Amino acid sequence: MHSQPNARHLAPLAAGALLALGLAGCVVAPPRGAVVYDNGGYASAEIYAPSAPPAPYVEVQPALPFPGAIWIGGYWNWSGGRHVWTPGHYERPHPGYRWAPHRWEPGPRGGWYLRGGGWIR
Repeated sequence: MHSQPNARHLAPLAAGALLALGLAGCVVAPPRGAVVYDNGGYASAEIYAPSAPPAPYVEVQPALPFPGAIWIGGYWNWSGGRHVWTPGHYERPHPGYRWAPHRWEPGPRGGWYLRGGGWIR
């Protein structure tokens, strides 16, 4: 004879089902504000600033966190109406790709555009 399950037994099952539904929407994607190249790398989406960035910081690279680590230098980003320094960091190498560093270029009609910042073939 089967007994009807009570709420105490159904609660963990319901919580697991809700968690599974929530995780079903998770996607591994490039960082927010990034554009995927056709070759699988990514670079910063076009970011505009009305003024040139300040001179770059001189960063001291910390010790290698693991063999083969690649240093990705910091750069000036544009956020909240001002230039904001994004510090450098280490990343694992991406075989077959090279890092295209972030750089600011003057716009054709004034202002500045952030370019680069991604792994490309």
